[in-house]
Formats: sequence, structure tokens, C-alpha cells
Amino acid sequence: MRRRAPQSRSRAARVGALVLREAAQWVLTEINDGQTRQAALAEADVSPDLKQARIYVTHYQGEGAARAAVAQLNIVAPLLRRALASRLRLRVVPRLVFAYDPSVDQGFRVDALLDRARRERGGEGA
Repeated sequence: MRRRAPQSRSRAARVGALVLREAAQWVLTEINDGQTRQAALAEADVSPDLKQARIYVTHYQGEGAARAAVAQLNIVAPLLRRALASRLRLRVVPRLVFAYDPSVDQGFRVDALLDRARRERGGEGA
């Protein structure tokens, strides 16, 4: 008997992309809080069994604003899940969990360190 290749990873990635796109659109159109509306949904990581989706959030105003947006989004997550159920053709819509994504802030810190190193190096050579 021939075994089928596991497709759960690619299916999870497709569902994640779909959930991310629809969730971002919902946040833009349905959230009244301006601070939360300005949050960026960066990535959705869906579990292999498609029962849970962790959506990573960042904010251009920094970590504090992103964490506030995450708290607000976790409060409205059940409403969003119901909205996704009506928009998407999925047998089971994953439970949504929002989390802070530190990668953007870390990138800014790395850029600042590199700029400082370039300035210091330039100052020594002159």
C-alpha cells in the first residue's frame, strides 16, 4: 500500500495566508479603535491540524502600541473568527490567537547599531 505524502504543512500555509488576508481586511473595516486599526498583521502561523492560528502583530509606533493592539485583538478574536467563518469556505475555522511580533523592532535596533558602527568607523578613518 502506497502512503500519501503529508500535505498538512502546505495546507496550513495556504490556510494561514487566507486567514491573514481576511483578518487584516476585517481589522481595517470593522475595528473602531484607531490605534488598533493601525496595527500590521505580519504573519499567520496555523497549526498542522488547522485548529489554531497564531497571528503576529506589529505596529509602526513601537512595542507598546503593538502590545496594546494585541490585547484588543485578542478580545475581539471570537468576533473575527465568526466573521471568517462566514467569509471563508473552510470546514473548521481556526481559533485565533494574536501575539506581538518583535522582529520589526529588532530590525530597527540592528539598523541603528549598524549606522552607529559606520559613523564610528568613518570618524576613525578621517
